[in-house]
Amino acid sequence: MSVGTQERTRPCPQCGAGIGGDERFTVWCAACDWNVDPAGPRKEPGRLERMRRALARRHGEKLLAEVVSGETLRARRDTPALLAAVIALAVHGVTVALAAGGIWCIVRGWGGLLMLPGLFLLLLTWPLRPRLPRLPDNVPVLYRVDAPALFALVDEVAEAAGTRGVDAVVADDTVNASVQTYGLRGRRMLVLGLPCWEILTPQEQVALLGHELGHYCNGDVRHHLVLGNAYASLTTWWYYFAPVEHPDTAMEVILDLLLTVPRSLVTGVLLLLDRLTLRAARRSEYLADRTAARIGSTEAAVGLLDRALVVDSAEGVLLREANRAALTGPHGSRSAADRADELWEQLTAHMASIPESEYERQRRVGALRGHSVDATHPPTHLRRASLLAGDPMPGAVVTDTGRHRRIATELAAARRLIGARIIRDGPSSGA
Repeated sequence: MSVGTQERTRPCPQCGAGIGGDERFTVWCAACDWNVDPAGPRKEPGRLERMRRALARRHGEKLLAEVVSGETLRARRDTPALLAAVIALAVHGVTVALAAGGIWCIVRGWGGLLMLPGLFLLLLTWPLRPRLPRLPDNVPVLYRVDAPALFALVDEVAEAAGTRGVDAVVADDTVNASVQTYGLRGRRMLVLGLPCWEILTPQEQVALLGHELGHYCNGDVRHHLVLGNAYASLTTWWYYFAPVEHPDTAMEVILDLLLTVPRSLVTGVLLLLDRLTLRAARRSEYLADRTAARIGSTEAAVGLLDRALVVDSAEGVLLREANRAALTGPHGSRSAADRADELWEQLTAHMASIPESEYERQRRVGALRGHSVDATHPPTHLRRASLLAGDPMPGAVVTDTGRHRRIATELAAARRLIGARIIRDGPSSGA
């Protein structure tokens, strides 16, 4: 299914140079950057995230210089990582102490008023408890017997990266991908957002697998369970103490003032953990990009980063198709399952039609805003510069049409199910 374009040329109102392009996208001037960023910088959703982003932007170019020069050949455990582990254990220690206090109050005051604070402490600490990630039960989960060609590709990429493969592939509806460890035995799962997978070329898909599996061999400290659970506990504490946005009563104002000290303490610990681990996490991203280039090729790894710049465009297609289905109503001529294949056709056709001028605009906007996937990732334009700094690599794992088709066949059922879910419910908010 083709996507039409509308192009016309006009003079730039700022410098007079001829400008044009596909009018489905922002029209801008490559000569003087007129209208390159009409929306302006985006405000982060919360003050904690804004502080994290500000911290993350510091020393970005210095770390890039180290990576390019070869000073950072591999991630390593160092003093900041050790201190972060100590803080994480202290956070868990607070949770254990509060839970023990709750149990003591209940046992000591059984049948009396002392049980009330005991129950309160147990209810307070329940969301703070450390948890092992587990496989989701509301999305398709594939094992080796379900997708032998996909797992063979993952194994080949893992071997080239110097690590082992995964035990399960979880398909969801996000424009994203990640790896996680789950269960007591430390098994691995690859969370594969099918909208992300569908918009990539076969070689970019290899680079994506190389990047994600590269986190296991590059020492990303934030993937560790102890530290990850400490972050989750601190974030829960922060929401406990979060300020009231618009206090209407005197009681809300007083409560907000009383929570200022504990909120500041939690925020300080979170930012301290960020400061201790952010360098290692961002270094790990640079090294994972290098792994993606080495395994999938430099061209594919750079293309993967360019796709990250137009994620909003992909999400817009998903939302538009979901809205179109909603306007048709449940009694339309076709069901959500029947429209799923058309959804993927619309998505791939739209992404294939994005002109190079839009990618270039997004690169310039990214450099202006410091675009990054999230606070743990280096700015995308710096990641791209890191890949382009060295000699181009051809890629250690090269896929072919036959393998690509076999993998597509193995993912067909999940593809249809996820497509129907997007049509019915819209894309996930985290997409």
